[in-house]
Amino acid sequence: MAKFWSKSPVFERKLNESGAFIRRACNLAALASFALSPSMSIRHPAYPTVHVAPMMAWTDRHCRYLLRLASPSAQLFTEMVTTGALLYGKRRRLLDFDPAEHPVAVQLGGNEPEALATCARLAAERGYDEVNLNVGCPSSRVQDGEIGACLMAQPKRVADCIAAMREAVDIKVTVKCRLGIDDRDSDEFLDTFIATVAEAGCQTFYLHARLALLQGLSPAQNRSVPPLRYERVYALKQRFPNLRILLNGGIDSVQGVADALHHVDGVMIGRAAYHNPLLLADLHRALLDHSHAVDSFELFANYAEYTRREVQAGTPLKSMTRHLLGLFNGQPGARLYRQVLSDSRRLARNDPTLLHDAVGMLRRDLSSVA
Repeated sequence: MAKFWSKSPVFERKLNESGAFIRRACNLAALASFALSPSMSIRHPAYPTVHVAPMMAWTDRHCRYLLRLASPSAQLFTEMVTTGALLYGKRRRLLDFDPAEHPVAVQLGGNEPEALATCARLAAERGYDEVNLNVGCPSSRVQDGEIGACLMAQPKRVADCIAAMREAVDIKVTVKCRLGIDDRDSDEFLDTFIATVAEAGCQTFYLHARLALLQGLSPAQNRSVPPLRYERVYALKQRFPNLRILLNGGIDSVQGVADALHHVDGVMIGRAAYHNPLLLADLHRALLDHSHAVDSFELFANYAEYTRREVQAGTPLKSMTRHLLGLFNGQPGARLYRQVLSDSRRLARNDPTLLHDAVGMLRRDLSSVA
């Protein structure tokens, strides 16, 4: 037995990834400790508990495929797609997704009920499981189009948009919003918005637990400068017990998910899931399937197979490899791995052997310290 383990590549890998392995073990222990807690919010089994937030320039179809390889259950979201882009742009490219991505939602940006209804219909026809209205983005470009977070000041208009989309499609129609905007940050303001939109038929709200400051802060600053107020989201769920309320903002660990699920119906994870897809794997294992196990090398190998198929279909390699750059952060050989994966000349040639050579840098360094 000792001889077998001494030659096992899995054993060597886990030994040399000990830091990451221990962190993941702690994550799983945290979830195990709360799994049977009677105080946890009761969640409908038909709805996913873990969701990956829509992130501009990040959650394209290639990113979503990678995240799906990590978790069979987390609901994925597209980047925000504006109604103008969908109605007058490259519709097929904007709505394209792999069947493996289910459950997957499209997030729309818009403020005209008729246009949103048309776009929701297009998304439903394409096969999406949910259409989500962006009422949370604080960027100045989005504000100029009177969409995103500034719409929180117009709850009746948002309600009209929701009603039009629900009339047009049979799939779920949901809203992602903030706690408030600028100086309108009271519970009364938030309750009025939620109640008005819920009356139009919206039953699910993803709450980014921050205020949106529409003047003077960039979108990046709006993700960090306004403080997180989880307690306000938890209190909102108490005031609206019949609505599905999901917490978004700053959740980056299994323990964070564990804490939130005592109070709300689900969580939405953003950058933490992008930078560490194995977090999604750990959550799926703890919440739904204790036999689920995947490591970074297996994730890489499965995604490499996907990239080979896509390259053969004409997809530029660089549009896919960028999502792999942080997969092995903190592991021996990670810097050389990133260098090979970022080789502009080989990327321009669409050379899929690039991936084999990149992961070879990791295996070389792993064997050298074994």
